[in-house]
Amino acid sequence: METREVVVIGAGPSGAVAAALLKRQGHDVLVLERERFPRFCIGESLLAHCLEFIEEAGMMDAVRAAGFQIKNGAAFACGDTSTHFDFRDKFSPGPGATFQVQRARFDKLLADEAERQGVEIRYEQEVVAADFGGETPVLDIRAADGTTCRVGCRFVLDASGYGRVLARLCDLEQPSALPPRKAVFTHIEDRIDDPAFDREKILISVHPEIRSIWYWLIPFSNGRSSIGVVGRVEEFGAPGEALMDTLRHMCDGAPNLRRLLGNAQWDTPANTITGYSASVTSLYGPGYALLGNASEFLDPVFSSGVTIALRSSKLAADALHRQLRGEAVDWQADFADPLMVGVETFRAYVNGWYDGSFQDVVFYEQAQPEIRRMISSVLAGYAWDRDNPYVAEPGRRLQALASICAGSTARAAATA
Repeated sequence: METREVVVIGAGPSGAVAAALLKRQGHDVLVLERERFPRFCIGESLLAHCLEFIEEAGMMDAVRAAGFQIKNGAAFACGDTSTHFDFRDKFSPGPGATFQVQRARFDKLLADEAERQGVEIRYEQEVVAADFGGETPVLDIRAADGTTCRVGCRFVLDASGYGRVLARLCDLEQPSALPPRKAVFTHIEDRIDDPAFDREKILISVHPEIRSIWYWLIPFSNGRSSIGVVGRVEEFGAPGEALMDTLRHMCDGAPNLRRLLGNAQWDTPANTITGYSASVTSLYGPGYALLGNASEFLDPVFSSGVTIALRSSKLAADALHRQLRGEAVDWQADFADPLMVGVETFRAYVNGWYDGSFQDVVFYEQAQPEIRRMISSVLAGYAWDRDNPYVAEPGRRLQALASICAGSTARAAATA
């Protein structure tokens, strides 16, 4: 049996960054990845807070040089109403711009950078069993050619994303509190010729009549875009309808997208995921911790997935470094509790989006500049900044603000 110090399951952003952070602290790290990179993945619109972790992992120069589309905010549209938040005009300190990335390129770049720093990555290696009952963890691994082996280590970080390896193998999964939703998406040659369209912002559009249906349009630097629609399962096309037909029909329901994409070439087959929200009974256990989507995944609406993943990588790498040096580590206090501050902040805004209250806030035309700056910080990923009142008390503050916005809108409508 092979013995290593740390094994990371998954070479996506959370795995690559965690591995690099640990390697930079002098630890022996082996990454096991089930697939062969590059591979397609969504979650393409990064938040500004992400860049702090990429910088600390020594990967920022490579990311800057890759030519990804700069992103400095988020635009929102519903019917004839539109607004935007500029991440450079925010309450919290930190970067005010980030990137919109094709994840196949981006994930491979981060993995390659981790390898450049000395991390060993083995592709097409699937973890099929995990034993944490002995003195040290032991993983059973099956390669693409069917051969098997065992690896023992001092600690395992599960960064397997939607694969949720340890959640499945260790019976940690529990139903998400969020209702099941469906997303259908593809990449297009967008051919957008509207001079008012800002390629440096993700565009989030809301169906003008069904507020639970929303769309993402993520422009890339090469004239292409990621386009997707999210809604309840029953709001999609009839069973058996082709995914591309469903996607194009639903996009036609948003007048701004119908206009923007009038010349688009829909040249890539559509894909779908359903019931993607997930949770676990615990974020850690004896000999392991769960990172990013391998533990909690909320919803794609605010592009929080990669940010939560990278924040969890940083927290876990710091705690594990101290533990491997012989220090006592409280994984609840040092990892789980701090991580959940941001998760619960994002959860409050996701819930507010779908019940309509946060949509009222987003489209409110008379918002105070300082409050917009606080909301902009959350949308930029700074969901752990407790100096921001809309992070310190996200649910209560958001509902109070939404009541003001909705009340003002109702009064204006009554006097129109």
